[in-house]
Amino acid sequence: MSFDVHAYLKDFHRAAMDNGFEKEVVASVAGYEIPAYWKSADQGARVYLSSGSHGDEPSGVCALLELVKEGFFDEKTDWLICPVLNPTGLAAGTRENAQGIDLNRDYLKKQTDEVRGHVAWLERQPVPDMFLSLHEDWESTGFYLYEIQKCVCHSTAKAILDAASSVIITEPSPIIDDHKVREPGWIFHEPRADFPDQWPEAIFMAERGTTVSYTLETPSSRELEDRVNCHKLGVKRAVEELLLTHRG
Repeated sequence: MSFDVHAYLKDFHRAAMDNGFEKEVVASVAGYEIPAYWKSADQGARVYLSSGSHGDEPSGVCALLELVKEGFFDEKTDWLICPVLNPTGLAAGTRENAQGIDLNRDYLKKQTDEVRGHVAWLERQPVPDMFLSLHEDWESTGFYLYEIQKCVCHSTAKAILDAASSVIITEPSPIIDDHKVREPGWIFHEPRADFPDQWPEAIFMAERGTTVSYTLETPSSRELEDRVNCHKLGVKRAVEELLLTHRG
């Protein structure tokens, strides 16, 4: 699948500006900007979303564009969004960036311009209550998620899985990506990296103190439209549950 990254970035920027976001370019690589967007509410929960760290996983990138166009990111919440973290990989359809580095393992060493710029931006932002990271899995047959709790809090994993299951079945395997599931489709992951020197973004965010993160994984074998819709449903339910807890 070819992906016109420049056209996407322009489209996302227009929609974000129309919906009251501000923008900062956190890095530039090979002629591509890596943008970050934010919008603040007077009071409310703070949610950070990212996608596109793996260039062969476009469904999260597309889902965030559709959500911003639909006006989902309202004035009741503080939003932080990084829609395309790996533009060279997205353009080429590769997991890694143009240098062959998996960005989602670089959040400790920070070898890449992409991650160095992204981390510098994140460290200037308030710590979010929830982090949602949108990914795909080329080996799974169903939807699943990773949950990381930095401190004990209400889990919305079951609610997210239930919402997503209306489009894509929950992954049935008891072992997913070498991790035992707590329940079908639900990997409850400790806030530490599987390999100490290879931090994913979710581990970096846990180290920053983010209360809870969910990494949403759609199966790459499904049609793109289904994967996109699955991500959208998962994001909507996660935020809905967070706001109910926050108001309570």
